[in-house]
Amino acid sequence: MSTIKRAYMEISNGIRGLRFRSEQQSQQNTSAAQGPQGSRETQLPQRFNVNGNGTMNVRIVRSPKPLIARKIRSLFSKSQPDTISELFADERFLSKFFFYFAPEERGTLCQVCRLWKNVLYHPKFWVDVTPIIVCRELSRNDDQRCRFYESLQHRGFDTVCLFGATDNEVSDFVAHFQTYKKQIKAVSLRCSNVTDTGMEVLFKKLPCLYKVELSGCNEITETGLWSCLNPKIVSLTISDCINVADDTVGAIAQLLPSLFELNLQAYHVTDASLAFFSAKQGYILSILRLHSCWEITNHGIVNIVHSLPNLTVLSMSGCSKITDDGVELIAENLRKLRSLDLSWCPRITDASLEYIACDLSQLEELILDRCSRVSDIGVGYLSTMTSLRRLFLRWCTQIRDFSLKHIYSMRNLRVLSLAGCTLVSGQGLCGLTQLHNLDELELTNCPSATREVCLYLRENMTHCLVVD
Repeated sequence: MSTIKRAYMEISNGIRGLRFRSEQQSQQNTSAAQGPQGSRETQLPQRFNVNGNGTMNVRIVRSPKPLIARKIRSLFSKSQPDTISELFADERFLSKFFFYFAPEERGTLCQVCRLWKNVLYHPKFWVDVTPIIVCRELSRNDDQRCRFYESLQHRGFDTVCLFGATDNEVSDFVAHFQTYKKQIKAVSLRCSNVTDTGMEVLFKKLPCLYKVELSGCNEITETGLWSCLNPKIVSLTISDCINVADDTVGAIAQLLPSLFELNLQAYHVTDASLAFFSAKQGYILSILRLHSCWEITNHGIVNIVHSLPNLTVLSMSGCSKITDDGVELIAENLRKLRSLDLSWCPRITDASLEYIACDLSQLEELILDRCSRVSDIGVGYLSTMTSLRRLFLRWCTQIRDFSLKHIYSMRNLRVLSLAGCTLVSGQGLCGLTQLHNLDELELTNCPSATREVCLYLRENMTHCLVVD
């Protein structure tokens, strides 16, 4: 360092020292003028701040309030557990430890002791968990049922499934949740003998429901749905309800303007019902799954593409009257589709796959289970789709090694199912190691998927789950 720089630094330090001492003297003079209270303030800790111009200011820092200081000391003075028994009694450890268990295991752990119960009853352990209440197994004792429902409320469940319920049991459930009626957002009724009266009570007492599932409820009629459906519902699932027909779809179309997802499995729904959807629902409804609707034909597809042009998920699984012409309508008009399910549609041929490959450029999932007329030519069309991530070809009995050669070029595939494809060879399956991004491969009921072939695939596709 040069002599000039040293001199400059020495002068600067001297100036800073002079300014600091002068500020200290001025503060002492002001504190003396303020009297005893000022003298007490000078006893407080001081913090020094150096400004950009080289001056140093003194700022008095007050100590925290006694209560806050006590909490800080108690927080940092907590002793760590020394033994196993102390460790399993430490709430901080348990709050992390219990996340390693499945929800049904946590239900058993709640019974170990009161401490574990208090920790496990925190709602964070039960997110996205749906308790299934088997109504026939509920205690007839009012106090025991009350404690059971209180345990559900304390754990913060917002979704409940009632299995085998009747009108009386639905009323009992609603009565116990009356104070927490805004907590329940979704309800599922399965294999229940609930009538229209019970449905009306359920929807009236739980006004915040937005997701409803009705499965195997044969006592519910179309009249009951017309009288109790809540306009707030955005997701509705109806399956195996024998009284469901076209009027049910009409009630859904008129009473649920905010519907986003509709899952319907009904044997008596016809093409005419698919024209009931309003213009608003055509803009909002994004997911439509029609399972085993045997009466729906290509005319129903025409109504769907005109009424619901913004669908992103469409399932026509089990709609056995759908042909290649119906798939062509879907491909030409529903360009936003990301998932398409055509499983159990025996009239679908390779022509449908050509329409899909040409027009559905955003499609990520395609399900073709049990489409027995799909062959190597159709898979060749699909191999040109760069957006496809999940492809299911279960029990497509005409799939051969030539199809696998096309699949080798689909480098973006994440999930592939060849279950039941009996004509593929072991050598063709071994070539699937070229799919470096594949996460799951299903080979159940494939005669060529021998132990040696599966071992080879697992050794060369370490990141992929091979199901055999």
